[in-house]
Amino acid sequence: MKATLGVLAVALIATLPAVAQRPGGGRPAAPPAHGPTEFHGTPRPAQDHPNFSDKTGHPNAPHVDKQGGHDNWVGHDTGKNDPHYHLDHPFEHGHFTGGFGPDHRWRLAGGGPGRFWFGGFYFSVAPYDVGFCDGWLWDSDDVIIYDDPDHEGWYLAYNVRLGTYVHVEYLGA
Repeated sequence: MKATLGVLAVALIATLPAVAQRPGGGRPAAPPAHGPTEFHGTPRPAQDHPNFSDKTGHPNAPHVDKQGGHDNWVGHDTGKNDPHYHLDHPFEHGHFTGGFGPDHRWRLAGGGPGRFWFGGFYFSVAPYDVGFCDGWLWDSDDVIIYDDPDHEGWYLAYNVRLGTYVHVEYLGA
């Protein structure tokens, strides 16, 4: 009996580092109820290396903060004319029709930033955003897809485990 309890204790202790990597101390953050609204105001200048860590403990990547009962999409403030998200042929491969928002959680099934997939749908991360998804698990993370109201041809893929998001282009089914 003591040996069994000892093995169980060691097993629980060994899982703590993995649990600690999740926002909220082991539980995934609640996903945003909806995507960002169209940006109004003075756009933040497009920079090569902005700092998105708006508060202590927040990631230095585009992320979503819960503030006063609404979602604040940190980093989605460069406006419609951000050259990093210009596409010569928006929606070249059609529109994603698999479902948007937190009612449609998708498990990544493979690939990497250049081409990843889930549910028979294929996407690519915007070249400018590749550095913001280096901690993503391309074969097991859950993502939620949102429309991007400011950048034609792009969607936002929100990583449920990390609470971060990147711009993605739909490559087809």
